[in-house]
Amino acid sequence: MSEKLGGNILVTGSNRGIGLELVRQLALTTRGECHIYACCRDPEGTRAEALRDLTAQYSGKITIIKLDMADEESVAAAVQAVSDKIGAAGLNILINNAAINKPAAPALLLMTGKKDMMEVYETNVVGPFLLSKMCLPLLKGAAEGHPSDESMGNKMSCRRAAIINISSFISSIEKCPETFSMVPMYPYRTSKAALNMLTRCLAEDFKTHNILVTAFHPGWVRTDMGGQEAPLSTQDSVRSMLNVMSSLNDQNGGTLLDWRGNSIPW
Repeated sequence: MSEKLGGNILVTGSNRGIGLELVRQLALTTRGECHIYACCRDPEGTRAEALRDLTAQYSGKITIIKLDMADEESVAAAVQAVSDKIGAAGLNILINNAAINKPAAPALLLMTGKKDMMEVYETNVVGPFLLSKMCLPLLKGAAEGHPSDESMGNKMSCRRAAIINISSFISSIEKCPETFSMVPMYPYRTSKAALNMLTRCLAEDFKTHNILVTAFHPGWVRTDMGGQEAPLSTQDSVRSMLNVMSSLNDQNGGTLLDWRGNSIPW
């Protein structure tokens, strides 16, 4: 269970689907002085109503932050807003969950244009890149202020400081021949493959600061993007991912795992 997780946690794309369920379960199960910074593009809009209700239900434990992952100024403003609130305590977990898919599924080659490719890449790859880069001082603050598990041979964990990038099974280049005919989404597939490389690069770069960086495939989940025929509920997906996150260590840095903790080939 995720009771081992705590501290300051930032979740992007938190107004619906997996992001909203991450905020809900973290608010419900995290230990001690935990605070969740729930980010979305339009906190006052109708699509954020469920998030606002959740914030009222867990009064004092959730702060909604305006964040558009495709807008560098918005990313900087969101990071500053979080920094102003957490101060020296630092950021323990950054979950890069926000993502878009264009054009509408199945996003066939002949239906996909340059604009689709660029917009998806900007949100799904450049956004996490900028947010991770700008959050580095906050993550370092958490890593430096939290004891490591070196007695067990580990310096990194989600209890200390970590970045979790929500990727996808269909990002796997090795598995593409098996999955392409089912989901031939060019922009989404290629953006998530790029996110995997970003995960590997950040893992190498940030391990010198004892910051864990890992990517997750949440499963085929019943969301607006996944569709109602998907076999996995948001509740089951998130519950399993949080359980796996609570046990991550040095060996998991720069890897792609599924929601049950199984490794997925690049």
